[in-house]
Amino acid sequence: MPRFSANLSMLFTEHDFLDRFDAAARAGFTGVEYIGPYDHPPETVAARLENNGLAQVLFNLPVGNWTAGERGIAVLPDRIDEFRKSVDTAIAYAKALACPQVNCLAGIAPAGVDRAVLENVFVENLKYAAPRFEAAGIKLLIEAINTKVDIPGFFLTNSAQALAIIDRVGSNNLYFQYDIYHMQVMEGDLARTIENNLGRIAHIQLADNPGRHEPGTGEINFPYLYEHLDRIGYSGWIGAEYKPKAGTEAGLGWFKALSGRKCAA
Repeated sequence: MPRFSANLSMLFTEHDFLDRFDAAARAGFTGVEYIGPYDHPPETVAARLENNGLAQVLFNLPVGNWTAGERGIAVLPDRIDEFRKSVDTAIAYAKALACPQVNCLAGIAPAGVDRAVLENVFVENLKYAAPRFEAAGIKLLIEAINTKVDIPGFFLTNSAQALAIIDRVGSNNLYFQYDIYHMQVMEGDLARTIENNLGRIAHIQLADNPGRHEPGTGEINFPYLYEHLDRIGYSGWIGAEYKPKAGTEAGLGWFKALSGRKCAA
């Protein structure tokens, strides 16, 4: 059965961020992920991980001003210097937190700029970042996100586009982060896409559709997908990145059934 990590940007949000580590461990999770740790000193975050016996599974490169609506800066022609400085920041945090992989959000395509220009910026930024992460022993990932519901205008929107960009970059340290929810919205054909690209997928995330809630609340056949992932030999983590319908603990029945553990509030 796959290993599940709790995404602390979406789960246990009834607690302050640092207290979510404690809550995730009490609920039975052994790994965590989130948008980014950058609002806290790395030693503070590392202490929460250590105290709770948690693995740091994933976080993103700095994404710009999230509150103002930015969702990554890697395609923005006027933010190249900022992006390259953010690589050093992400590597420093990943080393401090023993995090084996970092995700790069492409960002929202600015109006009026040719998409070929944006792709070239993205590719060159990834060519800069991938070997630096590799030298630090950290995988670099990119993620496709749906534009129909969650992030209108996001640049990277489907599996074929993501894989083509990985091919253009030509690094053996650039991987695909496959989000089951986003790809169900944009393209479907989940099981076959994962199987056909298994060696290029370093991390998987989940939420059901519609609503982006817990597994079992929508149309996706998660029991089939879990068995499929076991059958094809996926050995990575699956990030629980969903919006709880009625509080995190109340919605963890899917996880309790798989882990055989009771969840504590």
